[in-house]
Amino acid sequence: MLTYKPLNQAQLLLRNRKEMVLRSCCKFGPVLVWFRLGYVVLLWLCVTHLRCARAETKTVVQKDAEFDVTYNDTVTSDNQTIYAFNHTVSRNKTEGVRVTVDVLSEGAESSPILFVVRQKQAVLSFQVPLILRGLYQRKYPYAHVGRTLCQPPTRSLTETQYFFVDVSTLSSLGTHYQLRISRVDSFTLHTDKKFSFTASPSQPQYFKYVFPDGVDTVIVKVNSEMTFPCSVMSIQDIQCPVYDLDNNVAFIGMYQTMTKTAAITVQRKDFPSNSFYVVVVVKTEDEACGGPLRFYPLRPDELIDAGNRSKTLDVVVSPAISSDVYVMGMLFCLGIFLSFYLLTFLVACVENKRSVYRSTHSLMLFLSGIVSTVDNGSTLSSEAITDSIFLFPLSLALFHFLSERSLESVAGRSRQESLSSIEEDDYDTLADIDSDKNIVRTKKYLCVSDLARKDKRVLSKKYQIYFCVLMLTCSGLLQVVNVTGNQDICYYNFLCAHPLGNLSAFNNILSNLGYVMLGLLFLLIVLQRDIIHSRALDRNDLNALECGIPKHFGLFYAMGTALMMEGLLSACYHVCPNYTNFQFDTSFMYMIAGLCVLKLYQKRHPDINASAYTAYACLAAVIFFSVLGVVFGKGNMVFWIVFSVLHILATMLLSTQLYYMGRWRLDSGILRRIVYVIYTDCIRQCSGPMYIDRMVLLVMGNIVNWSLAAYGLLKTPNDFASYLLAIAICNLLLYFAFYIIMKLRSGERIQCMAMVCILFTAVVWGFALFFFFQGLSTWQKTPAESREHNRDCIVLSFFDDHDIWHFLSSIAMFGSFLVLLTMDDDLDNVQRDKIFVF
Repeated sequence: MLTYKPLNQAQLLLRNRKEMVLRSCCKFGPVLVWFRLGYVVLLWLCVTHLRCARAETKTVVQKDAEFDVTYNDTVTSDNQTIYAFNHTVSRNKTEGVRVTVDVLSEGAESSPILFVVRQKQAVLSFQVPLILRGLYQRKYPYAHVGRTLCQPPTRSLTETQYFFVDVSTLSSLGTHYQLRISRVDSFTLHTDKKFSFTASPSQPQYFKYVFPDGVDTVIVKVNSEMTFPCSVMSIQDIQCPVYDLDNNVAFIGMYQTMTKTAAITVQRKDFPSNSFYVVVVVKTEDEACGGPLRFYPLRPDELIDAGNRSKTLDVVVSPAISSDVYVMGMLFCLGIFLSFYLLTFLVACVENKRSVYRSTHSLMLFLSGIVSTVDNGSTLSSEAITDSIFLFPLSLALFHFLSERSLESVAGRSRQESLSSIEEDDYDTLADIDSDKNIVRTKKYLCVSDLARKDKRVLSKKYQIYFCVLMLTCSGLLQVVNVTGNQDICYYNFLCAHPLGNLSAFNNILSNLGYVMLGLLFLLIVLQRDIIHSRALDRNDLNALECGIPKHFGLFYAMGTALMMEGLLSACYHVCPNYTNFQFDTSFMYMIAGLCVLKLYQKRHPDINASAYTAYACLAAVIFFSVLGVVFGKGNMVFWIVFSVLHILATMLLSTQLYYMGRWRLDSGILRRIVYVIYTDCIRQCSGPMYIDRMVLLVMGNIVNWSLAAYGLLKTPNDFASYLLAIAICNLLLYFAFYIIMKLRSGERIQCMAMVCILFTAVVWGFALFFFFQGLSTWQKTPAESREHNRDCIVLSFFDDHDIWHFLSSIAMFGSFLVLLTMDDDLDNVQRDKIFVF
């Protein structure tokens, strides 16, 4: 039987409080749930932390270790081994310390061993197996690793330094390894002493070199008999850490990729400590040196067996040339081209003396004729006449005045006689035959007088525009030439690259001086001829007005300026030669070739030659295609198809322009007219071409250009700029050969001076091309492959084969310009209506 016991006051109060708590819990239930959940999570984290702390408690063992002793040991996550080393460092002797590690356990890639070398001023850490990444992030594991420790400098005469090697891993399984610390007795390189060593991707090597007294510049050369594996040679300052792995060797200093050879010129001023490190690293893959592309891994995280990539190399450090060799090189360069100034002065003196002799001889004959016709019949002796000439200079002026008058009368009579000898049936008597150019230029046999009808002042201004527009082009190009890059971007001949200031290959820049000096000399020669011709026009000299090839010097000024600019831009290109700035070296080559063709055509066609704006627009299009070819032409078949089609179309349009002397129209009726000409001339009556000579030239030109277009389309050469230059040179040589043949065929002759220039230029061009094709470097290949062609200097230990090409090509271009200037001097006394057009 249950009985009810009433609650006392205290119990009743406790029950009321419990009811209030329950009501609060019901009201704030969600908050209490989250509070309790957070409390549980916090409690779990604390327990986990305590468990981890208990689990991380491992055994640390420190051992006193010695050099040249191999330590075989096992490491797990529960133990850590520290090897303590000490060695004596001398300020006068530098010894390298090398760490060699081998992992002997299989499957260590999943839990590698971490090695940390703690030194006084540096820390080196690496894992074994060492995972190095290649192209497309492919992974290559290396179980054998060798690293050289950085050697911080010491100020004391001798000092004992300590370093520690910590070995640890997170693997719970034991991993067996071998550790060996050894000294590198040959750590310091000596001048002109070759040292051989072996390197691999996981075992890079570096050595120290100290500049000896009196040596400010050295050349570091690394050679190998093995083309592959691809390697990297780097020059770094004495500092820690040393970047000696494939993935960081390019971080600081200068570096070069190499197959068989590499060479870097090092200057003392770039290294405050008067010493540097020579670092050699073997790359994990060979693509940077032009080697084959390895296969792709099946999985992104798949490790690839790198195989045996050890490479034996030799390193030697040699002193560079002294300042005396620089001075000799400069004097040699200046002496060669100043000799042309001296030779030109001597030739001018000889020609002036011969001119004075001819004038004196003519004056003697002239005065003798006058004396012989005196009424009284008295005569003067030749000695008296000669004395009177030299005693009375005014007689020379009298002679010139009288001779010009007589020449005008004689030339006038000869011209009248030549005109009267022509039958009236031989030409059309229509009034417009002398004014309508459509009738004049369609004559079967044209003379220079037919194409020299425009006002001379208008033509002179027209051809002076060539020079003005060229100067504007020069200033624009010089403002954009600014190329920088590291040693692997610039394609030097590193075995003969002599630096000066910020210029890495000063000799390649100095050798371009010939273009500038000879271009200036050519301008002076043209100026002298221009002045003489202007004076002749001022005194109404009949020879200058109506005889010889019309003399317009604007194109000659443009050619001389282009030769000077070729030297300047070639020097800019050789600051850092590579495929991206090669168009600066070739731009004025295109212009020189184009200007020479225009000048040849202008000689016989002064009235219908292209204007400066049209000519430079075409040259700008050529340069534009050159840039496109460099950027997009390599292996791009679409580009080559478009270029070949445009090349053939341009050849056909130019052929039509030349054949019809510009008297045709490109409009909607062109196709109808072409069909009509083919029907009437080829099908209906099968008549031959009206202008045989022009047709022969144009057929040969089309054969050459179509062949070059087919070659480019089939072969798609990598060096598009040189291919384009070859097209220009082939057309220039073809037209020049045609001009010489037609000149001789027309009964004209080549004077002695012009013949000497032709023979001299041909010989020099032959030697120049020989040195050009030596190929000391080529940016069509990788930098490492290009350096395989590097060779030592051949002249004064300062100039290489390419410098000789600069010397000879500048002389050959100067000689070519002289040929164009003098080849028609034999026509100076021939009336223009007797000079044939071809």
